[in-house]
Amino acid sequence: MEFPRTVLFDLDGTLLDSAPDMLATINAMRESRGRQPMTLGELRPHVSKGARAMAAAAFPEVDADERESWIPEFLNRYEQELGLHGAPFDGIEAVLGKLESAGTVWGIVTNKPEYLAKRLIPILGWEERCAVLIGGDTLAARKPDPLPLTVAAERLGVAAPSCVYVGDDERDIIAARAAGMPSVVALWGYRLDGDDPAEWGGNVLVRDPDALADPAIWPAIR
Repeated sequence: MEFPRTVLFDLDGTLLDSAPDMLATINAMRESRGRQPMTLGELRPHVSKGARAMAAAAFPEVDADERESWIPEFLNRYEQELGLHGAPFDGIEAVLGKLESAGTVWGIVTNKPEYLAKRLIPILGWEERCAVLIGGDTLAARKPDPLPLTVAAERLGVAAPSCVYVGDDERDIIAARAAGMPSVVALWGYRLDGDDPAEWGGNVLVRDPDALADPAIWPAIR
């Protein structure tokens, strides 16, 4: 068995356990408004859903329009916490090393704003390793639209069905299916209690990153 020649990853909740950075951000916002801090367990399920979902979880009593006006503050505070508390999930660095040793080219397609993703990649030491980076505002559409995945494949010089996409959120798998790209559901990521990854239509469900070190786990490429 061989690893895929091209792999694309989601970032938050897939490669990176960014929940601690997000918690520091949210709790700074709560403190400034006289609220007690949230726990990591309370915020963690919402992280892959984005800034608005985290703000809704942190301030459920606040009108949605008012919370929307706080998103620039969230992004500014998050930029100050970027990479200070989170880290790659256990096993991710070993998997990336295995892929690279096998000649696999890998990149990142995330809904995180591009400027924040570009700042984060060097902090993680991935700037010379990540072959393509597409952020949530790089293009005219973001996941679950397939455009970011198809453009990432184009930039790597391969057809979408020749890539595998790895993500922890239903939007990741919807985008991969629409792009015709085989997908891996990362079960170690961030999910709400009602989410059922078995219903998302991914090709493979993987319990922890260590499993991806085995080429037999990966879905077949057409």
